[in-house]
Amino acid sequence: MMMRNILAVFGVVCLSGLLIFAVQEAPKEYNEIEENGVNDYNVYALSVPENLNFAGEAMPLDKPDIYERMDRELLVNTYWQSNGLLMFKRAKKYFPIIEPILKAKGVPDDFKYLAVIESGLTNAVSPAGARGFWQIMKTTGRENGLEVNANVDERYHLIKSTEVACNYLIEAKEQLGSWTLAASAYNAGKAGMSRRLKQQQVEEYYDLLLGEETGRYIFRIVALKEILSHPKQYGFNYKDSDLYSYIPTKQVAVDTAVADFAKFAKSFDINYKILKLHNPWLRERHLNNKSRKLYYIDIPLEGYY
Repeated sequence: MMMRNILAVFGVVCLSGLLIFAVQEAPKEYNEIEENGVNDYNVYALSVPENLNFAGEAMPLDKPDIYERMDRELLVNTYWQSNGLLMFKRAKKYFPIIEPILKAKGVPDDFKYLAVIESGLTNAVSPAGARGFWQIMKTTGRENGLEVNANVDERYHLIKSTEVACNYLIEAKEQLGSWTLAASAYNAGKAGMSRRLKQQQVEEYYDLLLGEETGRYIFRIVALKEILSHPKQYGFNYKDSDLYSYIPTKQVAVDTAVADFAKFAKSFDINYKILKLHNPWLRERHLNNKSRKLYYIDIPLEGYY
């Protein structure tokens, strides 16, 4: 009986050791990453970089309140590791689509990080009804040429919604005078930011007393820009193969009604789920299209599913 107990204890100890080893040891392919990156779980205070900017406009970090607000966002986003890794993964997939649109529209590249904080690069739905990567409200979408109805909601169309966001930001920049204020207007509205500037008799975002959400807005964007631009500096270790890639597609022109998208999908050797993943702007299983409008539906190339 004693021998059985000894063997049982020995087995538990061995098993515990194996479990500890399994949890603590990183995969061999990460050895090179660990040599150059942060590979422990201690929590450190961060050094706020001296020269941070948004869209080329300097952040006045010499002001104590600005420094503390920036420090907060760097800490929050650095130590929310799971979310941070997801942002790296999704950025690899979606930034190549967003970046050329920003460039073509003359909007600074930094605005891609606005989409990160708005939606986490997902087709999110806010309690107020904003939708898509750029969190566009129904009225704003329609005013800017997006089709929004039960059948089709182009706020979920990444290319078209990015173009609408650019148009809004350009107008805000012209009205408010800086890209920083234009970005804050994306959260608080152009009229709202104009009113606050006038009421408080200042000209810069960083001089305004704002509510929690708009007051953190630019700092969150800059924090994500800094972290996503310098992953190892902030303790994020990954291989290129860990990141997501956008699946190439071909476009199919449709100018008629579609009675059943499940049947439509099968005609291209995919299922309804895959069709919707690549065309989230199609909101129902059918398309009325009484006006015979021309739509382009993305179909993934063969071999990816």
